[in-house]
Parts: sequence; structure tokens; C-alpha cells
Amino acid sequence: MKTPRAFLPRQAAILLAGFCAAAAFLLASQAAVAQGRLDARYEASLAGIAVGNGTWAIEIGDDQYSAAARGATAGLLKAFAGGTGTGASQGRVVNGALIATGYQATLFSKKSETIRMVLMGGNIRESVIEPEPPVDADRIPVTEAHRKGVLDPMTGSMLRVPGNGDPLSPEACRGNISIFDGRLRYELTLDFKRMETVKAEKGYHGPAVVCAVFFTPVAGYIPDRPVIKYLAQARNIEIAFVPIAGTRILVPFRTVIPTPFGPAVLEATQFTTTAMPPRVAKTQ
Repeated sequence: MKTPRAFLPRQAAILLAGFCAAAAFLLASQAAVAQGRLDARYEASLAGIAVGNGTWAIEIGDDQYSAAARGATAGLLKAFAGGTGTGASQGRVVNGALIATGYQATLFSKKSETIRMVLMGGNIRESVIEPEPPVDADRIPVTEAHRKGVLDPMTGSMLRVPGNGDPLSPEACRGNISIFDGRLRYELTLDFKRMETVKAEKGYHGPAVVCAVFFTPVAGYIPDRPVIKYLAQARNIEIAFVPIAGTRILVPFRTVIPTPFGPAVLEATQFTTTAMPPRVAKTQ
């Protein structure tokens, strides 16, 4: 039973333990500052069998944002490979764009690992893994150039759609993004796949835009690892995005990653999102 969990990439493992992963595209552009909040619960399954669950809370204000996730393995998988995890990201809102300043992710299992990053203007200023992992000569090294022009995984999972039209449109699934998770530097390319209607057991019921996702490893990985080869060749990874009320930010409602053991799916069972009124400046 350990094999299916070992197959999932680190991002999917964090996703199961704290919803950090999957992938998205962030567009920084025209001013249109709005505020909203999301409280969501997700269930992870592999080939239809429940293997994990988690929560994700996001708050977007007029000048700052925060996101926090927590999750754990569940069901039969818990008996063989129990683990929990947390993740958090925060930053500033500038002209409607999310600019990350900090990221942290911790996985607790037989051994625990914590990744901390400090970002400034899209560049990694500081990155620490505790405990420090051993050096692997086969791993493609991460250079300073690889740490520039990137997003952390959690901020990278929130898609901002500029403009004034409906954010749930094919244009939301255009472009690519560079992500650094503290160990792995990779590119994600999105392409429009379809529109559909989704429904959570509690909360959101409405349209979603589904994007195809293509993974390209850049650095920090071991080329011979089967999971890296498999994901780089995969052509049917997809994410269904829905909006946070009061904002032009889309977030994953459902993520599907094919595996040799069946589809790995992370889907919202509760998705409660509310718009918040803009903060009114105090006057004397």
C-alpha cells in the first residue's frame, strides 16, 4: 500500500496533507481591488478510495492576503502511511495582483520536514529545509537564476484573471507560471479544456472553468525518478477553477492527476466563499 503514495509527486503529497499543490497561473495586471474569503474542505481519493482530507482558508483584503491549509491521510492509507501536513502563504495585494512575501509547509509522518521561504518581488530571498536533506549528486542543482521570477506553490494555485469581464472564461486558462517549492523548480502550462458545473455538498454550486495542466521540471529533481518522467509526459492532468466571491481570484475546486493506480482526485466537499466590503479609511 505504500507504493501508491510513493508514486504521487511531492506536490500531490502536500496537497493530500495540506492542499498545496496542484498548479495554476497568476496574472498581475489592471487595478480592480476587491476582498473575499474562502473556507473550504477537500477530500482526496485514489482510484475512488478515500486517502486524505484537508481544509483551506483564504482571506484576500485590499492590501494583503493570507492562505492556510491543513490535511491528513485517511482511510486505509492512514493505517499504512499515516501523515499530516500544514501549509501557509501570505503577501501583499498590489493593483489586484497577489505578491507573495512568505511561505511555509510542514509534513509530519515518521519523520517531519519543514520548508520556509521568504520572497520579495517574485524572487526567493531565503529558503530553508529543516532538517537539511542529504546532498544527492544525481539531483539537478537549483541556481540563483532558478530562484527568480517564481511563485510559491500555494500562491501559484490562486489564479487571478484581469479585466472587467466574467473571470470564468477560456482566457483564464492561458499562459504558464514558474514555481519553486523549496526543493523543486518547475514550470506549469495551462490550456483551456472546457466549462462545466460543479456542486459541493455544502456551499458553492455553479460554473467552473477546467484547465489542462502540463508539468515541466526545471531543477531540483532527479531525472531518473519515474514520477518525474511520468508527470512530464502526462497530458490529462486537469484543474477545475471557481471564484472567490468579491474578487477576480479563481481557486481549485477539483484537481485530477492520473496515476498507474487510477486517478488521484482532490475535490471540494465544502466550499463557502463570501465577499467582504472594502476597508474604509479612518478619518480624523
